Amino acid sequence: MKNFGLSRVTSPKGVLPVAAWQLDNTISPHDGEAVLLVEKIQFEKESFNQICSSCSYDISKIKEKIIDIINKRGKLQNPYTKTGGVFIGKMLEMGKNYVNRENFKVGEKVYCVCSTCGIPMKIDSINSVDFQFGQITCTGRAIVFDTTPLRHAINDIKDEFILSALDEAGNLYGLYKIAKAEKIGTAMIIGTSPTASMLYAEAMREAMRDNNIHGEISVIMDKNSKQAGQQVATTKALEDVVDAVYFVDLVRPIEAAGEMMPLDNIYEGIVDKVVVIDDIFGAESLAVSIVKENGHVFFSSAGNHYWTAAVATEGLGKEVHMHVFDQYVEEHPEFTFKLVEKLRTKLENAEKLWKRTARDRIWPEYSEDSGEIGIGRAGSKGDFVFQSLRTKQMVDEVLNIAKYDCNVIIQGETGVGKEKVLELIHENSSRRSGPCVKINCATISESLAESEFFGYEKGAFTGARDEGKHGYFEMANNGILFMDEIGTLPIHMQSKLLRVIQESQFYRVGGSKPVSVNVRVIVANNVPLKELVERGEFREDLYYRLNICTIDVPPLRERREDIICLAESFVADWSRKYSIHKEMENDALRALFYHSWPGNVRELENVVHRLVIKTKGEVITKTDVDQLIHTDGGNGGIPNIRTPGDFNPSFDFHKFMDLQEREVIAFALEKGGSTRKAAALLGLPQTTLARKKLKHGL
Repeated sequence: MKNFGLSRVTSPKGVLPVAAWQLDNTISPHDGEAVLLVEKIQFEKESFNQICSSCSYDISKIKEKIIDIINKRGKLQNPYTKTGGVFIGKMLEMGKNYVNRENFKVGEKVYCVCSTCGIPMKIDSINSVDFQFGQITCTGRAIVFDTTPLRHAINDIKDEFILSALDEAGNLYGLYKIAKAEKIGTAMIIGTSPTASMLYAEAMREAMRDNNIHGEISVIMDKNSKQAGQQVATTKALEDVVDAVYFVDLVRPIEAAGEMMPLDNIYEGIVDKVVVIDDIFGAESLAVSIVKENGHVFFSSAGNHYWTAAVATEGLGKEVHMHVFDQYVEEHPEFTFKLVEKLRTKLENAEKLWKRTARDRIWPEYSEDSGEIGIGRAGSKGDFVFQSLRTKQMVDEVLNIAKYDCNVIIQGETGVGKEKVLELIHENSSRRSGPCVKINCATISESLAESEFFGYEKGAFTGARDEGKHGYFEMANNGILFMDEIGTLPIHMQSKLLRVIQESQFYRVGGSKPVSVNVRVIVANNVPLKELVERGEFREDLYYRLNICTIDVPPLRERREDIICLAESFVADWSRKYSIHKEMENDALRALFYHSWPGNVRELENVVHRLVIKTKGEVITKTDVDQLIHTDGGNGGIPNIRTPGDFNPSFDFHKFMDLQEREVIAFALEKGGSTRKAAALLGLPQTTLARKKLKHGL
């Protein structure tokens, strides 16, 4: 019997190596085994993204995480995604009776073209992480068996390209076979990876050539993905391989379909074949909308919403042939090598384009030397703009939390951007194609709260609509319900809310039948809910039900680096809205940087909006800023003690004096340019001014 690694399974016994939780990774070959020196690993996309996100894209943490997985499992298989990757290395040692089908020699470079999920492995060190390809270079060893498919390395083609292609190899060959057999003439590929899209397009093109068909192939990319900032480079890289590249919003697949065809043509469709190569919500609906009746939809993985697409075709009354090919086929490595050989020059040119645009991209910044990312000049996720390390860490945390379908508490002062954090979660969650219902609990009348949240039946009370009404929970079904200022809800409503969150059921006002919902609850408050619990103003059991994950959004004064990029972004936004051109001089930006922002981002946006309108010229100067924020009522939130409305019983003298002191110190530093000159301006010892500068975070 051929050796396929059964003796290496340690837990649980009696299963195949790929299904085992743990393998024996002792690097000493048994009968029918060989040892490979592992040099570079290509991760399956979902696994790589999960590891990076969970480690907040911290290089050292990513390396530790990968090694920890291998140490615990004896193999490289992500326990969350159940996937691994492929790798390249050198033949180190061949054990007794090892069947060497390819006549490998010790020291020869080889590709392991099957998943690492069934390969015992040890990694001693990870040298670099390549975020562009989802690969690592490392030093380690792996055990392969008689049945493990290996291939000779191709020395004149970059390993990055070969490994990327091998990760898709079974799919590429399966796609080619179907396209050739069905004589496919038109096709569209939906995905996020330009490299993968190029490979799939070439596989389709190969089938068309064999059938002597001059067909059309297009690529569709989600404009919300990382490639959205590289549309020009991506389009240019693909222009010699495909006929068109579309960037659409896959959250709204029907609108996306409308960009390519009249919506009343959904039943007929426009292409013979659609290929879905990534796990993107909305891709399956778009695929079945644009494919022709009796056409073909090809999924690179059954996880890419295959079953959702199957149900969607039923709803359209459309007959569509669906395929999933992600298993090993004997011929697929050679076919894949042939594709990469044909695309080699185009892949190399494309890599240069992407690297060049990645250096100019706001976030993350790509390092040409190592393929690693770091903090760029300014960052952006959607319209969440930032520059500070602290905000980047928070954004990474948000992106990690987004994909876990749990309740979340967002905390932070008024105006810090809690709703922007919500949008970031929604856009990156599995519910991004569902509703996101936003409510402010502080604006809901206590007497109407129950009917607003849970709805009511016909005739439930005087003045009720004849048809009844859906409440917020029903409106948010299969999506997200965001409750801002949840701390203002009365205690009796908190108890009703707790029951709904626990049981996912409620009764409408006047109703006798339970209504079931599937809602992700996200709440926000400008006072930490834990403080309200301690004061007896918020139910402790509700707090713990909500507090699965807590995101603290820091105030603008604690992430001062964000002020400049936010201000520039706001100027650009308002300039576009008013069809004008305005920009801020550096001194104006410095003035905003040193100003106190008790109103946080909301206050900053308001000030910039007013500056855009009030400034007569195209350039907003420091004088314009000073006049507005110091003269026109913008005094950094410091109350005017001569205005009765500003001076109230909650007035904090010490806070008032601290703010005044901060303004004076900031002004002196700006005017003097150094602590020595600033101290001279104020008549203070330099050490005193330096201490106060540190105290106020200037």
